[in-house]
Amino acid sequence: MQDLGIQVLFRGTNFLRLWQGLWVSLQIAAISMLFSVILGIFLGMIMTGKNRIVRLLCRIYLETVRIMPQLVLLFLVYFGTAKHFGLDLSSEVSAVIVFTFWGTAEMGDLVRSAFLSIPSHQYESGYALGLQKWQVFFHIMIPQTVRRLLPSSVNLLSRMIKTTSLVVLIGVVEVVKVGKQIIDAARYDVPTSALWVYGTIFFMYFLICFPFSIASSYLEKRLKD
Repeated sequence: MQDLGIQVLFRGTNFLRLWQGLWVSLQIAAISMLFSVILGIFLGMIMTGKNRIVRLLCRIYLETVRIMPQLVLLFLVYFGTAKHFGLDLSSEVSAVIVFTFWGTAEMGDLVRSAFLSIPSHQYESGYALGLQKWQVFFHIMIPQTVRRLLPSSVNLLSRMIKTTSLVVLIGVVEVVKVGKQIIDAARYDVPTSALWVYGTIFFMYFLICFPFSIASSYLEKRLKD
């Protein structure tokens, strides 16, 4: 009887290894997202400032990140820093740096848009009531900004999780890399294993990202109510 490709998933610890690989991807995405939120808030505040030069530099940074593919950034950081700066960065650290660099730009633009979407009469009313500038910022602007940011932030996290699949090309042993190892080990006796392994990885990403998609849609509806 011919061996079915699906059987390769349950040989030894293959299925567990796939989940361990996905856990590596989630760790990279979570750490990068944490740094992106912190740095993005500061960037968004700077982008709403009145200094034209600072705003121009922020815009150049944002457009550069949007134009340049994340894969190119990964290669620049991982291979470029080692050759030209003598830094021995691990593939995981390089991935976190690149995704933070990308996520900070995206989050900064989201923060800027959220700040600008707040009607001016709201913080002007705060000043009229005698509130200080920092009180208006923390008690009026920040709560509304966070509320507006939540759906977009959840969506950015979902995008970041999916994009972590690129880190396999700089040597990170994440879920796609583990899948390739399983396929290579079974290429002679189970030639159809690629379909089952990569199909399983597809459903694993779906199981992780679909709840974020639902949460983002739910938060958007709540925001409109």
